[in-house]
Amino acid sequence: MSTEPTETHDRGEQEDAEKPDVDSLLDAPPQSEVVPLETLRRNDLERGGGKGANLGELISVGLPVPPGFCVTTAAYRRAVAETGLAEAIDEALRDVRDEDLASTEAASAGIGTLFEDLPLPDDLAEAILAAYRSLGVPPVAVRSSATTEDLPGASFAGQQATSLNVRGGDELLGAVRRCWASLWSARAIAYRKRQGFHHERTAVAVVVQRLVPAEVSGVIFTANPVTGARHELVINAASGLGEAVVGGLTTPDSFILDHATLTVRAR
Repeated sequence: MSTEPTETHDRGEQEDAEKPDVDSLLDAPPQSEVVPLETLRRNDLERGGGKGANLGELISVGLPVPPGFCVTTAAYRRAVAETGLAEAIDEALRDVRDEDLASTEAASAGIGTLFEDLPLPDDLAEAILAAYRSLGVPPVAVRSSATTEDLPGASFAGQQATSLNVRGGDELLGAVRRCWASLWSARAIAYRKRQGFHHERTAVAVVVQRLVPAEVSGVIFTANPVTGARHELVINAASGLGEAVVGGLTTPDSFILDHATLTVRAR
């Protein structure tokens, strides 16, 4: 479930955008529902989800990460609890039957509709918009960051929502709702069941970052995901934004590099 860019992003406009107000972002209280990525670390999985926790860790060691913020799992849990959505989700999941894809898809569609109309608490909506303004109101990427993703035994790769080239406050709040709803995609529901995760213990954060207008993008694996060889790096790349690669929308170019020398061994 993802939203593709609706137009080509102008690099000059990106460079001229207002510089992020990092000091304003960092003023967020430690337990705020909306926090800068810089405040998260890898042990913050339950707060920032897999993406949020890992991005915070990358920032902490000085790697270049596009500026952004995280709408934490606390925000998701409060919005769901205050609107009574938790009970409605439980009710929909009661109709899911093992090995019955149609029942899973029906439950997912019903839950998704509930999130489309979900009213955000006023203070939460304002906190999200304030963090967005602190970035300079640029086009952003809005990505789900579930507490059960990027784990040693379960990846949940591509199962939750990403929205790209999101512009303006209304679009941003809508993208946050789509990320929350995608925790209940049919694939995610079925995968959690197969992996033995309890639905009620799962939550999702949302990562919002300034969009990088990439000409070429991709993913790098620090070990060969096919053979398990740790002396090899594998790069999958394609023209345009990275969602085409991670979403399986294109067949990427693939390169295998030696881990020590970065020599290309195969392509």
